[in-house]
Amino acid sequence: MPAVTADPLTLTRLPRLPEQETAWRPVKKIITASKHLEGEGFQVRRPFPGIDLSLADPFLLLDHMGAVEYAPGEAKGTPWHPHRGFETVTYIIDGAFQHQDTTGGGGLIADGATQWMTAGAGIQHIEQPTPELVATGGLFHGVQLWVNLPRAQKWVPPRYQDIESRDVALLTSDDGSSIVRVIAGELAGHKGPGVTYTPITYLHATVAPGARLTLPWPRDFNALAYTLSGRGQAGPDGRPLDEGQLAVFGAGDALTVTAADSQPLASRNGWEILILGGLPIREPIARYGPFVMNTRQEIIEAFEDFQAGRMGTVPAEKVPHRSSADERLS
Repeated sequence: MPAVTADPLTLTRLPRLPEQETAWRPVKKIITASKHLEGEGFQVRRPFPGIDLSLADPFLLLDHMGAVEYAPGEAKGTPWHPHRGFETVTYIIDGAFQHQDTTGGGGLIADGATQWMTAGAGIQHIEQPTPELVATGGLFHGVQLWVNLPRAQKWVPPRYQDIESRDVALLTSDDGSSIVRVIAGELAGHKGPGVTYTPITYLHATVAPGARLTLPWPRDFNALAYTLSGRGQAGPDGRPLDEGQLAVFGAGDALTVTAADSQPLASRNGWEILILGGLPIREPIARYGPFVMNTRQEIIEAFEDFQAGRMGTVPAEKVPHRSSADERLS
């Protein structure tokens, strides 16, 4: 797993939370991801939608791609397609993907990097494996998260952020046993590089075999944990959470998860999990295909705008774009 890593003993430690005084969030539900074919025919595991989306709000979709060892000629991507009304966040853990969009944004996403595309008022993009991966095959593993935009932000201009693996904030558990990568949002006062319209926290944690990870969590955020590989337990009651399963947490001030003592060979370095949550938007959702708006009429208008060529021109030329660091300084 070449996603950014480090010696945990050299990293800033998360605070130790008091056992008795902390309101630990219970696990309300465990969901096993369903399998789907996307794009040109690659398989994804999808824990949501498929549940009551109010449990995931402000998130709309999570697609887990791989981990898969492609043979030569097997790797596939997506053709050019439009989006409006939300953001796509593609995090590549192993291997590489190429992105291009009609703002001129794009590039290579590889080994711990993230591309954050705000579709906003409308955009088209394409995501493809690299020619090298297609030609020779190899390991590929990544996830794509869709983050909803509130009504007031659905018409913002499209935006693209490159988040390199070196940009993420790296923390360790209170005992120094595990690594937490902060991709977006804030954890215990430490901010990730992703610039968001919707308040969220997006983490990737590697929890050492047998280790426990505790995280302070905003009471007004929801909280989800998804297993990328390995196995462990979530919540104070130790609910089993295996690869491809999502834990939905209830109310409280903190999360607790524990990695199993024994991990499969692919997870010998630890239990790999995504931990995410955000401030629920609580607005009506009208959704069809690549568009997520608030009303059916807005969906119809999105299709009309796309067909009329008002969501960018293909192919797009590469143009300079602002980095997430630039955004924070503006």
